[in-house]
Amino acid sequence: MTKLYAIGEVLIDFIPQQKGVSLKDVVSFERAPGGAPANVAAAVAKYGHNASIITKLGQDSFGDFLLEVLNDVGVETDKVLRTAEANTALAFVSLTEDGEREFSFYRKPSADLLFQEDELEADWFHKGDILHFCSVDLVESPMKYAHKKAISLMKNSGGLISFDPNVRLPLWDNPSDCREAILEFIPHAHVVKISDEELEFITGLTDTEQAIHSLFTGDVQAVIFTKGAKGADLYVKGQKWESKGYKVEVQDTTGAGDAFIGGFLYQLLVFGTTSENLTNVLAENYEQFLQFANASGALTTTAKGAISALPTKEQVLQLIDPS
Repeated sequence: MTKLYAIGEVLIDFIPQQKGVSLKDVVSFERAPGGAPANVAAAVAKYGHNASIITKLGQDSFGDFLLEVLNDVGVETDKVLRTAEANTALAFVSLTEDGEREFSFYRKPSADLLFQEDELEADWFHKGDILHFCSVDLVESPMKYAHKKAISLMKNSGGLISFDPNVRLPLWDNPSDCREAILEFIPHAHVVKISDEELEFITGLTDTEQAIHSLFTGDVQAVIFTKGAKGADLYVKGQKWESKGYKVEVQDTTGAGDAFIGGFLYQLLVFGTTSENLTNVLAENYEQFLQFANASGALTTTAKGAISALPTKEQVLQLIDPS
């Protein structure tokens, strides 16, 4: 069976037990496993496909906890290395009344940033596999160059590359460094997922259609434009398909975008998608793919946390078709 490989940060999200207050005013937090690549891998595994995470954790209790969580949800962790040189990353989050977030990160550096490119193995990847990554671990670090090598190895093996920028500006010295790193990596992806909150920042363009079409550079064949509760649009060169979101009772939006792209990539894996047949698979199945991804993202917002809030495949299908 083909496999999703997610590379990047695995961390602890400390979720506030109070909503509607700023981070400085939060009194108590609840520990939750997270990190965008880990969330995506967990979604794919929970829906029934093979998923593996490539990262490095500290030799600490938080690292032990994250390994247990990933194993419990079915994510393969044999590509997770441990180090005593840095701690496992932490993120503190505050939630507004509508579930939106404010972040504070503790990772200067964290263990994931110390993953070395020579710790990757060429025989990990095979045709039909997917490599997914985000921008958090593209800061100047050994892990950034591990991403470049992983992308090269996956392409050489005939696999597909997926990139969700997942902008987190507090992690960067300045916004321009973040934008430049994202623009550097976009041309190396076959599939790019981008949110309505990120599009203008990344492209520098205010016109939505113009901005999205500017992302078709290098190897990019498909762009998924997510609009939160309003659904998502899927673009390939010369075509656009729209979809509506699902109305749910929102508790916490943490991990919703990751659940969305996890659901989408799960479908790509099920259909045996490669860079050669990607546009054809999308043209034939776009409605099913977008419905599943939208439902996956929506249901994740109905509980706190990211991995812990992921729905089952059956719950996703029930939201799509209650009958």
